[in-house]
Amino acid sequence: MKIVVVKVGGAVAGDSAGAILALAQRHRVCVVHGAGLQISAEMARLGIPVRFVNGRRVTSVEGLEVVRRCLAAVNADVCAALGQLAVPLFGDEIGLRATPAPKLGLVGEALQSRPAAVTTALGAALIPVVAPLAVGPLNVNADDAAAALAIGLGAERLQFLSDVPGLLLGGNVAGSVGAGEAERLLDTGVLVGGIVPKLRAAIAAARGGVEAEIGRTAVLA
Repeated sequence: MKIVVVKVGGAVAGDSAGAILALAQRHRVCVVHGAGLQISAEMARLGIPVRFVNGRRVTSVEGLEVVRRCLAAVNADVCAALGQLAVPLFGDEIGLRATPAPKLGLVGEALQSRPAAVTTALGAALIPVVAPLAVGPLNVNADDAAAALAIGLGAERLQFLSDVPGLLLGGNVAGSVGAGEAERLLDTGVLVGGIVPKLRAAIAAARGGVEAEIGRTAVLA
């Protein structure tokens, strides 16, 4: 069976179980989840500055503690929703690699990885649920982590499940977009918010030989 990597946003993580389990009937499925809304809310509550640069969260030592706690909570929720097939995993504990980005603090740019814990779970027809931290530990963007895992695992497809229906162009969801055109749109600055890191990750996946879908939009190499 072929591998599908599913990235779920923290805002919809608990509601994605049905779609993930349906995929698992036909594919080996690896889940990568975020916790962006939860992390920002908790950091704001604690008085820790919330700042992003190109979709990546500026992360201090104190902030990284919040990131881990929130990721752990979302991971537990996703695993509970998926039931006995789920295998909870933290990227920094299983060897997810990243290049440090010290200008952003304890942040890394995810590198292609094929952690043994993930392949073992997939081989047993289980669903690894990966929290996006890298060895260091470093905070990595969940979209980038999903793309890096998808390429490293040789996945057939990377699918983004979120509250974003796809790439909106002219008020409509695009059925597809080429990587070159997607890069042009990103460079113009007309795209803002959560679609930006998703689209960058989808471009990377597509160029790495993995089919990429953001909602109803296919991103083509």
